[in-house]
Amino acid sequence: MRRIDIMIGPKDFSTLKAEQFMESAVSYYYVEDTGERLATAIAEGGFGSVPILAKDGKVLGIVSEFDLLKAIMDGKELSKVTAGEIMTQGAISVAKDTPALEVIQLLQSKHLIRVAVVDAESRLIGIVARRDILLGYIRATKRLWTF
Repeated sequence: MRRIDIMIGPKDFSTLKAEQFMESAVSYYYVEDTGERLATAIAEGGFGSVPILAKDGKVLGIVSEFDLLKAIMDGKELSKVTAGEIMTQGAISVAKDTPALEVIQLLQSKHLIRVAVVDAESRLIGIVARRDILLGYIRATKRLWTF
């Protein structure tokens, strides 16, 4: 569930934080998961990418459609390659208390669609997508809405 879905009443958008926008039910995978499993999840789930975690929940990287297509172009069979072998390491993330405007700046400057939200130990706690922020802006700045 997106936390913005339960936001009630108008708010000053500039005071909102990443945790208020984030989707807390996140599809994630581990370094040993196969490229085939990731490709299926991304294609069927409508994601552009998925976070890759260590067993302790820390974000290690991300596998995107680009990473999977590159593996295919490199002649790799997705059923035989692991997330750890094809992921982009060092995924960009934000803390739950990162202000909305800083999240927007990061998304814009890095040309990202979504960014991981992590706790103080770098464990995944959610994802914020551009669409989540737009929805939050609409809900925060409208006095009455019908969603």
